[in-house]
Amino acid sequence: MAHEYLIVETENNVMTITLNRTDAGNAINIPFAKELFEAALSATHDSEVDVVVIQSSGKAFSFGGDLKSFSDAGDKIDSSLKEVTTYLHNATSLLARMKKVVIASVNGTAAGAGLSLLCACDLVISSDKAKFTSAYTNVGLTPDGSCTYFLPRLIGLRKTQELLYTNRVLSAQEAADWGIVTQVVAANELQQKTKELADKIANGSTSANGTTKKLLSSSFLDRLDSHMALESDSISDMTVTADGKEGIAAFLEKRRPNFSN
Repeated sequence: MAHEYLIVETENNVMTITLNRTDAGNAINIPFAKELFEAALSATHDSEVDVVVIQSSGKAFSFGGDLKSFSDAGDKIDSSLKEVTTYLHNATSLLARMKKVVIASVNGTAAGAGLSLLCACDLVISSDKAKFTSAYTNVGLTPDGSCTYFLPRLIGLRKTQELLYTNRVLSAQEAADWGIVTQVVAANELQQKTKELADKIANGSTSANGTTKKLLSSSFLDRLDSHMALESDSISDMTVTADGKEGIAAFLEKRRPNFSN
């Protein structure tokens, strides 16, 4: 599938989606959001993909929504925003719900919807040069892209309120300390460390990782007893899968498991 604003490549069961609108800081307009949705949909249904990496070219991860393109819509600015968020939100939903681990690799500034996008990912590895900010209320707008859903769950309500109301800029280490970022690495090691992390997860049990992701997602909606019932059903079901049998056998035989994926 040809893309104008993304580079999509798959190698060794890892799909890499590179945000590639460098002349605009990877700002998200309607075509960009549509391409992101199409890439997420492809990853969801591609049986050869076990892990998805979202990274960017240029100096920024993403500056968020493309305010110039919205302004150019004139009197139709509200419908333009509705269209871009429809594609963006569907892409975000697919990334959050797919049975594949999604890794954000952040090389530079993640602002607005760029911040929201990485919050919907399962793991975030960041360059030590990256910065993170909401920026929505700075321009008189409100958050989108899942920001007000995932941030309170990741860092708590009070820190979310501070980020959204003050538009505080976090360094990579601060973002890690707060719980937005999983790991901070030197800028010149980001690509290699991201590959190592993606390959490690891709070599694991895709079915176990996918089911674990589903359990984590549903945990915010369940009561304790009902959620533990889901855990019981899941681990019981996994024992009779190929990966479950192989994992147990490998442990008992003191060898590395060879998961089917």
